[in-house]
Amino acid sequence: MKNRLLLAMMLFASFSAFAQKAKTYPVGQIKTPLGEILFWLYDETPNHKASFIKLANENYWDSLTFNRVINNFVAQGGCPDTPAGFAGSPYLLKPEFNSKIRHVYGAVGAGRDDNPEMLSAGCQIYIVQDKKGLARLDDKYTVYGQVFQGMDVVDKIVSVKTDSTDTPLTPIKLDVNVIQLTEKELLKKGYKPLAN
Repeated sequence: MKNRLLLAMMLFASFSAFAQKAKTYPVGQIKTPLGEILFWLYDETPNHKASFIKLANENYWDSLTFNRVINNFVAQGGCPDTPAGFAGSPYLLKPEFNSKIRHVYGAVGAGRDDNPEMLSAGCQIYIVQDKKGLARLDDKYTVYGQVFQGMDVVDKIVSVKTDSTDTPLTPIKLDVNVIQLTEKELLKKGYKPLAN
């Protein structure tokens, strides 16, 4: 009886340790012809995070491109911005501004048109490439992620030749996914948790 109890306790401890080690976190992944970009998705912006995960899992962006790239500003992709706004967006999202999440280098945000409610276009992704950040966009556009690997790729993307509308002359196709990484894998890939 003692042996069975001891064995059960050992199995439970092993299972608990395995369960703790196996915990994973959803991470945004954008694969491009110029390389891979990985970014953390903030829990503090739950609707934008859920929207990103939903559209990535539906392969929504995989026929689209980085359609607007400006050095020392942003790399922006998704449905094109038209004079009528983001008419092709599957839906709009209410803003989720957060005073602790700012437009720093590598911030991932949701584009929008000039609508007065500052609703985000679900179809739009942009990455801040200005090394000084873009404080003028804070509390006007929702940031919902932070790149922790691949800013060298973003730097390459914003350096390509473009036309007069900042569209790359050679399309930069998007392959957008959500991958699951453990804490150890995150740290190995360069993720550093932000201090509160």
